Amino acid sequence: MSNETVLDIRPIHPAQRHPLIFDLFDGLEAGGSFILVNDHNPKPLYYQFQAELTGQFTWEYLEEGPAMWRVRIGRR
Repeated sequence: MSNETVLDIRPIHPAQRHPLIFDLFDGLEAGGSFILVNDHNPKPLYYQFQAELTGQFTWEYLEEGPAMWRVRIGRR
């Protein structure tokens, strides 16, 4: 998927990260996805997606640290 948006949240203030990620997810059409780039495992974000959007998203690790984590997040 070469036309995927890549969202690198490393330079973004931590308090602004999750709202930005959820805004981007909200704009996805079914089957759409984006790649999240972070400097740590975004496991808390996964748990938030699981709690708020159970069954509505996909989560695929593309790179798992130690310096950079990349996750493809998609809308079912």
